[in-house]
Amino acid sequence: MSKNTSFSERVLTWFDQNGRKDLPWQHPITPYRVWISEIMLQQTQVATVIPYYEKFMESFPDLYSLANAPTDEVLKHWSGLGYYARARNLHKAAQQIRDDFYGEFPSTLDEVVSLSGIGRSTAGAILSIAFQQRQAILDGNVKRVLARHNTIEGWYGKTSVQKELWEIAEELLPTNVPASRNADYTQAMMDLGATLCTRSKPNCSACPLQDDCQAFLTGTVTKYPTPKPKKVVPERSAVMLLIHNSSDIYLEKRPPTGIWGSLWCFPQFDGIDSAKEWLSDNGYDSSIIDTASALPNYKHVFSHFKLTLTPLLIQQPNQQISTVRDTDDTVWYNINDEFEGGLATPVQDLLMIFKELRL
Repeated sequence: MSKNTSFSERVLTWFDQNGRKDLPWQHPITPYRVWISEIMLQQTQVATVIPYYEKFMESFPDLYSLANAPTDEVLKHWSGLGYYARARNLHKAAQQIRDDFYGEFPSTLDEVVSLSGIGRSTAGAILSIAFQQRQAILDGNVKRVLARHNTIEGWYGKTSVQKELWEIAEELLPTNVPASRNADYTQAMMDLGATLCTRSKPNCSACPLQDDCQAFLTGTVTKYPTPKPKKVVPERSAVMLLIHNSSDIYLEKRPPTGIWGSLWCFPQFDGIDSAKEWLSDNGYDSSIIDTASALPNYKHVFSHFKLTLTPLLIQQPNQQISTVRDTDDTVWYNINDEFEGGLATPVQDLLMIFKELRL
């Protein structure tokens, strides 16, 4: 393909021959199905998303089933996918659509951006794919393609760089094409970044844009996009108490905001002293922590810090009367049953270890 052929024409021709057309959310294409997939695909690869998406759609096949579901049920289906604010926002947005838009997914950019958890790029993807509108997107894959094609200097997290990339993305949109090609173009740009113009080892020889890709022509592909400025990732530590009695183990629900918001976890503390204080406040002899069995430290990496957990196994003494009871936000969970709620990944893993110890 010649560089005299427009950018969008080359991208669409490549998509017709090589694009992904059999993803679960593409059959059938509906605003609801596209929306769910776009939220799941934020900061998560397609291969990881597919099994979560299929299970999610089995349980919540339409907007009302999601909007009317308990938060715990939604988070349970998200357990392990990470970035749990996405699930909480998804649930809230479904209720917004139910209550404010009469259950119909909105079809204008301003309306879609008004929904919880949806930004400009996600809104553009939904509107172009599900409504076949001429809308630009700028997800991570597209940023990488455009930054290389135009040798855009600067980290794309900067406002000025974002603005420049948005202007390019809108300028390159196809014109005078059937509406269905707007959807194809959006999918093509995402596919191009995901399969050819990858973060490392891009397959430039197969790229339809190589004739005028400035990074390729100047041998500077690895220079773009400009990486995020490095900073020291802070490290934190915490103690988790795995209080158990036979096959039951104590869990409590986290606050609705913050790390692991609304997920079920073991009691977590900054250190031993605060853990002892909690034990005393809940009717235990705090000295039981001194003889607790420690599981191996568990390391978990968030986007903005690293957390090292020290899990302590504490068997509840039969003679002690604890004030810890089942409530809406606390539960003694029998490990032989399926848990009906969302669990943080470390809790899932530690529960598995605990179950193995009980065998």
